[in-house]
Amino acid sequence: MTFLHPVSDLPLSHLHPGTASMPRANLSAVSDFILIGFSTFPHLQLMFFLLFLLMYLFTLLGNLLIMTTIWGERSLHTPMYLLLCALSISEILYTFTIIPRMLADLLSTHRSITFVACASQMFFSFTFGFTHSFLLTVMGYDRYVAICHPLRYNVLMSPRGCACLVAWSWAGGSVMGLVVTAAIFHLTFCGPNEVHHFACHVPPLLTLACGNNVPGVALGVSLVCITALLGCCLLILLSYASIIATILRIPSAEGRHKAFSTCASHLTVVVVHYSFASVVYLKSKGPQGLEGDTLMGITYTVLTPFLSPIIFSLRNKELKNAMKRTFLSNL
Repeated sequence: MTFLHPVSDLPLSHLHPGTASMPRANLSAVSDFILIGFSTFPHLQLMFFLLFLLMYLFTLLGNLLIMTTIWGERSLHTPMYLLLCALSISEILYTFTIIPRMLADLLSTHRSITFVACASQMFFSFTFGFTHSFLLTVMGYDRYVAICHPLRYNVLMSPRGCACLVAWSWAGGSVMGLVVTAAIFHLTFCGPNEVHHFACHVPPLLTLACGNNVPGVALGVSLVCITALLGCCLLILLSYASIIATILRIPSAEGRHKAFSTCASHLTVVVVHYSFASVVYLKSKGPQGLEGDTLMGITYTVLTPFLSPIIFSLRNKELKNAMKRTFLSNL
């Protein structure tokens, strides 16, 4: 998943009673944070830098190739591919929010980030991350309409309707980003100011907050995020349950294969997206959780965006052939 910030597993034991009950006048406000990131792996930082840089450049190149192919091929000017183009845009923006800063910190000993910059990073990462999830849900609905209600497809997925669904996805992502960021940065942060992550991640920031309202905020943010993500997952599952039921009723094997092939790339990305998400959310918290959280964060900030354009390019025959026509013809 591209962006998931699990907060439900945050231990509330970090709230020392003495700290929580201290008057606000005695609390020193934090003006900036230090991103610890991969400094706990000093001998591996150069290797991490080269690996993540290559994966990031490949992610950018893959998504740009997809967007260029879709816009250049008139045969791909359909709702399914326009949604894929919007998904690539959200993925580029999401990775741009986190990875360049992470790469710079791998080569630097100065890893401080201002309060405002940290809040901005959290807002944009949640905005683009949830937009990505909402767009995956819309793409599932698109495949549901195309296979289960093909005669109504042009009406239900008209250009205007498709544009509205994309706009609502971006609006929903923005609302989620605003709600989560406002909730977290409304808290009071006390010393120390070391964030044990390579980005402004919710759980390590909550451990730096003080006050009696921290457990309530942690629970509220957790419920909002999990509800939104499980809602997306449930809608996708319902869409594919109907799709599979419809495909099984197709008499010919060739017809079933053709119908399912239009969903294969999207379904594969959804499985990868939510598999990594479930690992991040459901993993147990051990005593060495800080290093584990940092490494686990790579799955949804680097690995999932890296795999997504590969899957769409290789699993979608129409897009793959269009790429060959677009780029190989110019060589």
